[in-house]
Amino acid sequence: MSNPIEQLNKVFDSRIRIGIMSALIVNESVNFNDLKSLIDVTDGNLATHLKTLEENAYIKVEKGFIGRKTNTTYTITKAGEKAFRSHLDALEKIIKGLG
Repeated sequence: MSNPIEQLNKVFDSRIRIGIMSALIVNESVNFNDLKSLIDVTDGNLATHLKTLEENAYIKVEKGFIGRKTNTTYTITKAGEKAFRSHLDALEKIIKGLG
């Protein structure tokens, strides 16, 4: 059997990306400002991590307006959910294997 550490997804090495994915897996969608305050990061830092997740097709971005203000919301994709759950399963196997 392969080592569970090999099943970890490099995209989720960042605590910020884990935070984003954790928020999106339990919410239908989350907007930029809510994610920013939830994870407590700067606009630029959050945007960079969101872009990486979007490029890997793990999240979907929807831009719209609330009144005259832009509103960007993020949702997890089926592929993103599957990849994140696999990553969490691998972490769990590692923890159980060490215990």
